Amino acid sequence: MSAAAAPPDSVLFCADLVRSHDFPRYAATLFAPAAERRALLALYAFNVEIVRVRDQVSQPLPGEIRLQWWTDMLSGHVHGSAEGNPVAAELLRAIRDFDLPVEPLSLLADEHQFDLYNDPMPTLTALEGYLAATSSALLGLAGRVMGAPPDAADHLARHAGLAQGIVQVIANLPRDAAHRQLFLPQQVLESHGCSMEDVFAGKATPNLHAVLEQLAGEARQHATTAVSLLAQVPPSVRPAFLPLSQAQADLKRLTQPGRNPFALLPPSRLRTLWTLWRASRSREFTK
Repeated sequence: MSAAAAPPDSVLFCADLVRSHDFPRYAATLFAPAAERRALLALYAFNVEIVRVRDQVSQPLPGEIRLQWWTDMLSGHVHGSAEGNPVAAELLRAIRDFDLPVEPLSLLADEHQFDLYNDPMPTLTALEGYLAATSSALLGLAGRVMGAPPDAADHLARHAGLAQGIVQVIANLPRDAAHRQLFLPQQVLESHGCSMEDVFAGKATPNLHAVLEQLAGEARQHATTAVSLLAQVPPSVRPAFLPLSQAQADLKRLTQPGRNPFALLPPSRLRTLWTLWRASRSREFTK
């Protein structure tokens, strides 16, 4: 398939998909030039499609088939059906135009097979590995689109992605627990005497608060490191890492004293735009 032949509607499709399902990343693309913004939206639309598989199937096998389609497409083994998929068309175009490596995208899809099962996340190290292959990999590719040297982009992306991913794990606790699925590491739960069944029952015990505080501390450390590494990339690259500022803002809201961890974090597009705009004007993003 020729990615150059992708119709304009595919661009709008990806923009609408990301705006509807991942507004913070969509808003971050508004700070990028037009060509880079198109490629970023393709990456983020691909991520939305992969993440949504979990909610679109009732059994693991159909989910694995859907994820396999994407890995086959990236390896060049899908032809006719890929031509009619606007996200695939835009993703292939971004890969070509910005010389993006395919392997991280394939690994991202493979890693999300974990989402299809109710197996517990065993350790903090396992969680970090999962997030490195998903959140961090996506940020690293976004950094390359914006022109970051690969080594600098990947180092920064690792810490920014871990911070962002851990915050998402905390924010998604109500939904995950309702499905009897936990991304909270079993090792951390056990170290604080927190029962998985209590979490599934929605009990906001002191033990659970201790678990979440430990994870929040890990997220803060990674965010601090990521912010310090921003100085090592050109200012033109930094819009790729604006989603980190949203994660930091969400973490503050998620860790407010007395907050019920099983209460969903209310989304606010206006608040997101304000957070990203302030971050884009901050010393870390402009110096």
